Amino acid sequence: MPRLSCNQLSTFRWSLDEDLYHYRKAGFETIGLWRRKLVDFGVERGLELLQESGLRVCSLNWAGGFTGIDGRSFEESVRDACDAVRLADEANAENLVLYAGGRNGHTTRHAERLLASALDTLLPLAEAMGVTLALKPMHPACSAEWSFINCIQEAATLVRGYDSPRLRLTYDNYQFPLTEQALSDLGAIAPLIGLVQLADTRTPHGIDLDRCPLGEGALPVADTIRTLIAAGYTGCFDAEILGPSVEALEYDDLLARTRTAYDQMLVRADSPTPLAAPNRA
Repeated sequence: MPRLSCNQLSTFRWSLDEDLYHYRKAGFETIGLWRRKLVDFGVERGLELLQESGLRVCSLNWAGGFTGIDGRSFEESVRDACDAVRLADEANAENLVLYAGGRNGHTTRHAERLLASALDTLLPLAEAMGVTLALKPMHPACSAEWSFINCIQEAATLVRGYDSPRLRLTYDNYQFPLTEQALSDLGAIAPLIGLVQLADTRTPHGIDLDRCPLGEGALPVADTIRTLIAAGYTGCFDAEILGPSVEALEYDDLLARTRTAYDQMLVRADSPTPLAAPNRA
């Protein structure tokens, strides 16, 4: 059964040691590590505390930006991503979340070449270390600084082309909430998904990524969970809940609501409701 994880972006103001304590207290067994928070705390001591906590690491966030959107050269971004692969290995992270980078004035074809060149360097290292690169596509309204890959199906085609067990997808249900007709398509790409990020929302997509606690918005979160489990997904569901709608919430309350909502959705996931028939049109 897939495990529920909490991503450290959800508890932005807490330090690493606070996250570890409160996540365990709230009943989480898995954590989505935020690389910046780990580095700020101190990698060596942070990894020691992580091991002592007993929390498993579903993901390390993040590496990428190969188009130069953040001001780094291509070579600097690739070197940094190699460092992130090694850190993911040290943390025993199941996935390293990878962003392609925004188009940054490049043609799409050139941006694709930059990503391909980066993957040619990163994949052999990831394969040698047993780290899965989980490439994250994003909705066009959210992706300007993060990813020129704005379609989940195009991302799936890219991953299939490499035919490597160490290149997979990050599927974020906030970025690509699915209609009933599209749920079967999600089931079809489930074998390519290394990580699922969960959130809910009451507002349209936007650059501020405004999310709300699970089950308190308009997204088909429970249906998404049910579809993925039925399709054989056994990875983590990583709750990544951030934005203006949750800034005023106490983090302990947010963790409790997330845990409760997910448990209730798992009960719904056990429903015998069949998957929708694939759309062959």
